[in-house]
Amino acid sequence: MKKYIVIVFLAGFLFTSCTQNKKPVHVQRFASITGLKSEKLDYYKMLHANAWPAVLKKIKDCNIQNYSIYLKKVQNSYFLFSYFEYVGTDFKADMKKMADDTTTQRWWKETDPCQQPLPEAAAKKQIWTSMEEVFHTN
Repeated sequence: MKKYIVIVFLAGFLFTSCTQNKKPVHVQRFASITGLKSEKLDYYKMLHANAWPAVLKKIKDCNIQNYSIYLKKVQNSYFLFSYFEYVGTDFKADMKKMADDTTTQRWWKETDPCQQPLPEAAAKKQIWTSMEEVFHTN
């Protein structure tokens, strides 16, 4: 019985020690939307089902986590909804690091032609339109 109490105490102590030294992470949430060309639907899905490991690594290296893309057909048009959390301290620098990466640039050459920017993004020569967060709960 004493051994059991000691093990439980040590486990609790180690858990508490590990969690107390962690600095709180500031999370910024981002969501955006774009259209998807219907003739590119299968290709876009195939690309993302086999996402390039170097692209996934660069996403993590740029302090992005919980990155998801959702697909929805509305009437006769397809739309992509993107969501990710940024946990770094210099968003602009991390996004530049991603944009300067040659593998990511090649990836975008595959994905960008599949997408149909909304008018607001197209006017700025962009693909994705940022969305406003109106609700969040943990």
